[in-house]
Amino acid sequence: MYTAKYFIAITTVLFFLITACTRCNADDLNNTGNGWRTINAQEAHRMMNELDSYILLDVRTIQEFAEIRIDGAVLIPDYELKQRAEAELPDKKAVILIYCRSGRRSASSAAVLAELGYSNVNDFGGIINWPYETVN
Repeated sequence: MYTAKYFIAITTVLFFLITACTRCNADDLNNTGNGWRTINAQEAHRMMNELDSYILLDVRTIQEFAEIRIDGAVLIPDYELKQRAEAELPDKKAVILIYCRSGRRSASSAAVLAELGYSNVNDFGGIINWPYETVN
């Protein structure tokens, strides 16, 4: 039925697939290659503690921001980001840490910022997954 050549070919293909997958690291998986990357809350918190300068960007609504937020956050709702970003975030090389409620709006907002030419955007998802201090 199946020849030795068939098994050698299948084994070779599997070997190359497995080898290619093991070369991936977390940065490869999280980096979109489009000017922004996805990180977790712990990485964002570490960056906030280690960096001298960064922008903490909240893209939720004004009402959500008033209820609870991360101290030091700047509010630009996702639906206003395209119009306000360049005026309020003039340094396109600045480290931007972006969040929303659950992660959906922060991901789409990170893509918008990248399209506008921002090169160091870090999406850490939603405040619902933020285990650190918040203010109301």
